[in-house]
Amino acid sequence: MLSQPISVSFDLGGGREVTIETGKLARQADGAVTVRQGNCILLATVVANKEPREGQDFFPLSVDYQEKFASAGRIPGSFFKREARLNDYEVLTSRLIDRALRPLFPEDYLCDVQVLISLVSSDEEVLPDALACLAASAALAVSDIPIKEIISEVRIGRVNGEFIVNPSRSQLEQSDLEFIIAATEKNLMMVEGEAKECSEEDLVKALELAHDAIRVHIKAQAELRAKKGVTAMRDYKKPEQNEEIREKVYAFAKQRVYEISRKGSSKHERSDAYSALKEELMASLGEEVTDLDKKLAKKYYEDLKWEVVRNMILDDRFRLDGRKLDEVRPLAMEVDPLPTPHGSALFTRGETQSLTTVTFGTALDDLLVESAAKSVDSKFYLHYNFPPFSTGEVKMMRGQSRREVGHGNLAMRSLKQMMPDTSSYAYTVRVVSDILESNGSSSMATVCAGSLALMDAGVPVPKHVSGVAMGLITRPEDGKYAILTDILGDEDHLGDMDFKVTGTRDGICGVQMDIKVDGLSMEVMREALAQARNGRLHILDAMYDCIPAARPDVKPHAPRMIKLIIDKEFIGAVIGPGGKVIQEIQRETGTTINIEEVGNTGEVSIFSANKESLEKAVAWVRGITAVPQVGEVYEGPVKGIKEFGAFVEFLPGKQGLLHISEISWKRLESMDGLFNEGDMVKVKLVGLDPKTGKFKLSRKVLMPRPEGKPREGQPGGDEQAAQ
Repeated sequence: MLSQPISVSFDLGGGREVTIETGKLARQADGAVTVRQGNCILLATVVANKEPREGQDFFPLSVDYQEKFASAGRIPGSFFKREARLNDYEVLTSRLIDRALRPLFPEDYLCDVQVLISLVSSDEEVLPDALACLAASAALAVSDIPIKEIISEVRIGRVNGEFIVNPSRSQLEQSDLEFIIAATEKNLMMVEGEAKECSEEDLVKALELAHDAIRVHIKAQAELRAKKGVTAMRDYKKPEQNEEIREKVYAFAKQRVYEISRKGSSKHERSDAYSALKEELMASLGEEVTDLDKKLAKKYYEDLKWEVVRNMILDDRFRLDGRKLDEVRPLAMEVDPLPTPHGSALFTRGETQSLTTVTFGTALDDLLVESAAKSVDSKFYLHYNFPPFSTGEVKMMRGQSRREVGHGNLAMRSLKQMMPDTSSYAYTVRVVSDILESNGSSSMATVCAGSLALMDAGVPVPKHVSGVAMGLITRPEDGKYAILTDILGDEDHLGDMDFKVTGTRDGICGVQMDIKVDGLSMEVMREALAQARNGRLHILDAMYDCIPAARPDVKPHAPRMIKLIIDKEFIGAVIGPGGKVIQEIQRETGTTINIEEVGNTGEVSIFSANKESLEKAVAWVRGITAVPQVGEVYEGPVKGIKEFGAFVEFLPGKQGLLHISEISWKRLESMDGLFNEGDMVKVKLVGLDPKTGKFKLSRKVLMPRPEGKPREGQPGGDEQAAQ
């Protein structure tokens, strides 16, 4: 007989109920739950191996979030009509969950753990990624897999000045900030998000509100755990230890590690010195030591470096490269280093360097961002590449990593805040950052280089956006802490916090934070934000010195764009039957034309790298959509000749009669030899027959009137017109 499901519910606020249930689905997993809000249902499962793999010396956690297209009643658009590898949105959601869960496991726990979260039912208004970490944590909570604490995660938005926990899709579209925050009952664990230049204090308010909401989630998970009867965690095999080897390592290398760390040397010089010392250390152990002891000695050596460098920073207030705690590394930057891209910049900060390009495209180059709930086209996107040579390494090139997706997303969200409104800016813009050197904070270098490249390309961004990565080192024994500006790669590894902040001179545009330490107070958070602002402003000053404003125009070789707004009724005329007209315009002018219906109007975007071609296409479209005005002068080809006059196409698709009497002030007896079909004739629209809708044209009124020639209405003035 099947056991009865167990569930708990809580109020998310505003009458929105969330229910967590276990015991019904996926019962062979170590832990499995469903989380439901409205029609949105997530299934989360977790399984852990009972023993670590032989020789494993790291914690292998894998987290995958996937949205099933059936959840929204859709079939995937791929050739195979099935869910393929995770898209960028799913990868980013997986990273958010992974970063929040990873610190929960004991440091000596090395068994493989796999967490899978699937969207199995979609709701148009409920954003599932805001519930995904709750589902993952709840699955762990109802299992016996060892974790230190329970966590959850919420999204914070702000609409019309009011903060909202887990806003709906429609609310998020109106929000001026969006932060996803994960926390335990006592401590913040992870923050990621974007804002339209919010203040540091606004961010702190969002964090405090999120933490209060998360505590409600944690209480519900604890209740579910108690109902399930989970009272103890499974035993697991702990890594081997050898205190004798540890003492030898510390005795041999501690002082020399300190001396190397205190030199303030470059990354590779310092790395070479550490490696040479490690070789001496291993040789000092003698021939008799076992392979396990050698492995432990290497581990203890890394532990020693971690301890020595942290204490040096806390006690000496001295960093690995010799900087002060709040000092930014030397800056070097230039725009337009590459002649052919539409915009480019080279940004170097210390030993981190980004070469970034900007490329303009049309609506045909929009990026399709597809999820189970909906698919949207993005007109601005950024790609981040991290080749192995940037760190002096040799690695297989196996496509884009999750890290590259995450770093690129942070930079894109930050720069997006300054991009012009797509309703008035028709270009599709692609930014590509290639990291050529890396020693910490390459994502922040991407933000800076991207801002410079956008201005170099002539994108009308109003302000520069810069970014800086902050670090934190704490020592609970005596309460000492150090906040580090513009951290190195080694400082990121040995620190207790990695806190990236981007923004303009007027506010924050993006945030990404991972906290590895318990008990981070809001006072320390405020201090870190203030120090980050100073670092950000220092970098911004240098960026404005490099290029103070966006170029007034795109470069000569960049595609030019003009957007025309036409009446909705003319869209069909511009396109033509089967696309005949628009294809002819593009073929004859060498331009690219996109038409989009927006409300009661049509937006016609015309692109070309050639100014004359662009003007020709614009004139063509304007001709098709123009409303003939009596009294206006036009020029067009002769389309037909009769004995009584010529038919002239004075606007595309619109012909009028140029009567023989309106060709010249002289009396003409016939049309012989006056025109050939195709001749261009300048005419004036002088009348419109209200009954037939036919247009009357005149050529003679554009010629000087012969002296003594009476005007119409005077004696003799109507004789030619009457013929």
